[in-house]
Amino acid sequence: MSVCDSIKSLNPYQGGKPISELQRELGLDHVVKLASNENPLGIGQKTLEAMQQAVTEVDRYPDGNGFELKQAISNHLDVAIDLITLGNGSNDILELIARVYVCKSDDEVIFSEFAFVVYPLVTQALGAKAVVTKSKDFGHDLEAMLLSITDNTKLIFIANPNNPTGTLLDDESIHGFLSRVPNSITVVLDQAYVEYLDQDDLAVGWLKEFDNLIITRTFSKAYGLAGLRVGYSLSSSKIADYINRIRQPFNVNQVAQVAAVAALDDQSHLVRSVIANKNGLKQLATGFDKLGLSYIPSAANFIAVKVEDAPKLYQQLLALGFIVRPVEMKNYLRVSIGTSREISDFLDALESVL
Repeated sequence: MSVCDSIKSLNPYQGGKPISELQRELGLDHVVKLASNENPLGIGQKTLEAMQQAVTEVDRYPDGNGFELKQAISNHLDVAIDLITLGNGSNDILELIARVYVCKSDDEVIFSEFAFVVYPLVTQALGAKAVVTKSKDFGHDLEAMLLSITDNTKLIFIANPNNPTGTLLDDESIHGFLSRVPNSITVVLDQAYVEYLDQDDLAVGWLKEFDNLIITRTFSKAYGLAGLRVGYSLSSSKIADYINRIRQPFNVNQVAQVAAVAALDDQSHLVRSVIANKNGLKQLATGFDKLGLSYIPSAANFIAVKVEDAPKLYQQLLALGFIVRPVEMKNYLRVSIGTSREISDFLDALESVL
């Protein structure tokens, strides 16, 4: 049986360890998960009520075009509906984009060495060439990315804020970068954590200026819908049409669509979530300072902290019932923002194993 070499050597994406799995493995009654950048407040009451109503209609196929959700996003961001593509989480969108633009083995995809793990995964799965640029202060080195462009470059991925480092590029730098990238190369600006930023949302306006720009966003983080898998992209109508040609029918289920519409309509819950995240970032950073640990200042809903032996410490924390995330950076662990009590308990557990 013939299998593509790129698939044979591919290491699949590993999400944060589920709570139930750790409970089964170690027989623990209480587990705190700070591994997957989820919203510790969960969903708002409006969203919950909308979901409960939507469950009564799961015998019907969802709207394959997602009209009501697209309309809600359109109104929220003041963009035309035909610029929006819906995905089963933003991961789905990222893979679809790669499939649209990467066609041959010598096609090149540029991304930073410390960036979202899905970028190298989709590149390798398609048998394309990954061009990995060195990081700058744990974030993207935009100048190095520009210098890496060749005639074979088809796609560039930029995560802002970046995952797993939490670093943030300013709008002026990104706009300047976009103005220097040839229009024939597609740039994906992955903004999964954009709702946590305390600044104006300028990127959407850039779509009128750059035909080669795709913005991806998600309802999994600040909106708390990680388990429903809802994401979307914003792009030119031409690009959206290409992505939709290969998008699976009904890729966003009915409950997810209804929940996302309700979440957009509940901005008060989003505000509470953002405030809780700011407080959590401060609490976690203060705790690391007291423990004498260095960390990367974060603009997202997690912090990457440096420890002496990350694999060992990860296992020790698991034994105490705390799930964090090992990352590709040597001796760093990524810790998601939890509730105030969860963070306090985690810091106590961390101190006990240092």
